[in-house]
Amino acid sequence: MENTIYSLVPPLLAIIMVIATRRVLLSLGAGIIAAGFILGEFHVGKSLNFIWQSIKDIFVADGELNTWNVFILIFLLLLGIITAFINISGGSRAFGDWAMKRVKTRAGAQVLAAILGIIIFIDDYFNALAVGQVSRPITDRQRVSRAKLAYIIDSTSAPVCVVSPISSWGAYIIGLIGTILTAHGVKEYSAFSAFLRIIPMNLYVWSALALVFIVAVKGFDFGSMKKHEDHAMRTGEVFDPTKTAPGELKEELPVSEKGTVGDLIWPIVGLVFGTVAAMLWTGAQAAEGSATLFNIFENTDVSKSLVYGGLIGLAVAVILFFRQSAMLKAIDGKVFFTGVWEGIKSMLPAVYILIFAWAIVSLIDQLQTGAFLAEIVQQSNLNVSLLPFILFVVAGIMAFSTGTSWGSFGILLPIAGDITASTDISMILPAMAAVLAGSVFGDHCSPISDTTILSSTGAGSNHIDHVMTQLPYALTAAAIAAVGYIIIGFTGSTILALGTVLVLLIIFVFTVGKLSKKTA
Repeated sequence: MENTIYSLVPPLLAIIMVIATRRVLLSLGAGIIAAGFILGEFHVGKSLNFIWQSIKDIFVADGELNTWNVFILIFLLLLGIITAFINISGGSRAFGDWAMKRVKTRAGAQVLAAILGIIIFIDDYFNALAVGQVSRPITDRQRVSRAKLAYIIDSTSAPVCVVSPISSWGAYIIGLIGTILTAHGVKEYSAFSAFLRIIPMNLYVWSALALVFIVAVKGFDFGSMKKHEDHAMRTGEVFDPTKTAPGELKEELPVSEKGTVGDLIWPIVGLVFGTVAAMLWTGAQAAEGSATLFNIFENTDVSKSLVYGGLIGLAVAVILFFRQSAMLKAIDGKVFFTGVWEGIKSMLPAVYILIFAWAIVSLIDQLQTGAFLAEIVQQSNLNVSLLPFILFVVAGIMAFSTGTSWGSFGILLPIAGDITASTDISMILPAMAAVLAGSVFGDHCSPISDTTILSSTGAGSNHIDHVMTQLPYALTAAAIAAVGYIIIGFTGSTILALGTVLVLLIIFVFTVGKLSKKTA
């Protein structure tokens, strides 16, 4: 049943159940069981073996420790402990007080979070978690819902990473592009220059980023986001305390009255610089020949670097904690182990969701769901002018179903190259741009995407609240980008496509503005 329509059943089951029940682990578990039984041809023993193997491979693959997954989980726990110590030392309280004097509006708090999301472009995981730690004290004080913060984080992490050549994403994509260009004898431009040419063609990125700032500045909240925002403004409750929020401390911890802004800033600085330095170090070690900046980011070990950065950030947070307890006598040193445990507990919901998501993604990969969708595109007798639009839609569906934009890149970029090589090679760059854009769009909408999960965690938002509130915004940005891809397909003009996106965004502003006035 691999590479058939049946391969769509597990991801669709999980996604439908998530929407219907709002229970993530139950829904992912149902999808995992369905995938296992399809792979095992409904033999109980074989099916359970597939399920067990998918879970085991998260931690041990090919007889070796799966360092990527394990290091990501360790980093999450480290970040939870850092957060707890920042709170105990009074850093979050002090930073919130400082920010209130300078960021005096809800719009300002949201714009600041969006700018931070754009600045921290090295890696989407790191972006999602680091931006959340810095932004939360500010957005909480301005009564911005955690669901809104999660949307801002998610919509400025992957979109920025996918157009940044100096990032883990950029290095991966440039490597794929280089292979595709060589395979089809394209010598007009190098892999790097092709990537740079693709950047303005990534219409979903520009549409999504513009929408973030429009929504932040104008306060255009619609769909279920409006309910969360209205509730936060009315009551001051930025998230529903009856729902699980990954990254949120469960117990009230003692807070130092002598905490300063530095008690929050310095651990984050240690985390950022430690991670970036580790990425440069691991990349330089693995790079063969000349260690250029691109080669370094192409070969860097992101997960290991996150752990190194997390340990440095934790060391700084612990030093500041002991400064508060031993030198300033502002808190009891006995609370140290309580902080460690509460920090770990705060991240356990995210850890559980990630483990389940990785398991279902592994099983979906074995079912060849992505390959099935890609084959439909290859076999269809389509108008080449519609190719960018169709690839954008298919990449969105694929990333939504599989929960991975990187997997969609790996499958669809070569197919985009094959189709354009046999029809119109001049369309190769718009076609690849559409794949990249659609994959990020589908990733934004998917409840089983690890980036979506970590955006919820960074913001301290309930995961399903984040998925359901972000969906209308992602669909709006995608609809605008889709029109742009139709334009670029028929005209070949990137400028005209970008102009179309801009006009549609202006129409959106005026339309939603009028509707807001009517409902006010």
